[in-house]
Amino acid sequence: MTYQDRIDIDWTRIDAVFLDMDGTLLDLHFDNHFWLEHMPRRYAEARGIPVATAKAELHARYHDLTGTIEWYCLDHWSRELGFDVALLKREVEHLIAVHPRVIEFLELLGARGRRRVLVTNAHQRALALKLERTRLAGHFEHIICAHDLGAVKETPGFWSRLQAIEPFDATRTLFVDDNPRVLRAARDYGFDWLLAVGAPDSRHTPRPVDGFTTITGFGELIPGLTAAQSTGSTSTGRGD
Repeated sequence: MTYQDRIDIDWTRIDAVFLDMDGTLLDLHFDNHFWLEHMPRRYAEARGIPVATAKAELHARYHDLTGTIEWYCLDHWSRELGFDVALLKREVEHLIAVHPRVIEFLELLGARGRRRVLVTNAHQRALALKLERTRLAGHFEHIICAHDLGAVKETPGFWSRLQAIEPFDATRTLFVDDNPRVLRAARDYGFDWLLAVGAPDSRHTPRPVDGFTTITGFGELIPGLTAAQSTGSTSTGRGD
């Protein structure tokens, strides 16, 4: 597939926008650098082993837990590795960065009356650090952490649990994520509007995500949203 300068979304059929955080709104370079470079280096120093050995050991352990709630859980890794992982993340927090035009997109969503919901697998302490660093929290009507629900986005049951605290119509909600497994789970749940992010890490070459319309940045959505009519309310049927 080829990328487009503009992605056509029928915004008259969208009431709410659910957005992933890491790799979607935020540059995944921070997380990739932390888990693939910084953590192995610290692990090697603590155990007096070569960095290459530490990388091989940790990568194998990461792989075993990919897609599980433990993989995303800083408390789990702190117990397993003998570090306060959340504290260790602060050593490289200067790498936390918002992707280009994200703020503009979020502000425009608000101006057009679409409900903005952050839906992340990030652990609570990682989420707190990133919101502190980016000041993104004020751009959302609701922030949902998968760890509070006891399930991550790619696992069965997550979306029904989310539905209980954030009622939504899957046929009128746009969901944007960089993880194909998460997008497939959302499609299985009944989402009609799905977008993949093809450039989650700014240091890597953008790539299309098989089976999903792929954007390289939120600038591709802004022209259509700018032209969209405002809705009468940001509500999507919530009782609050």
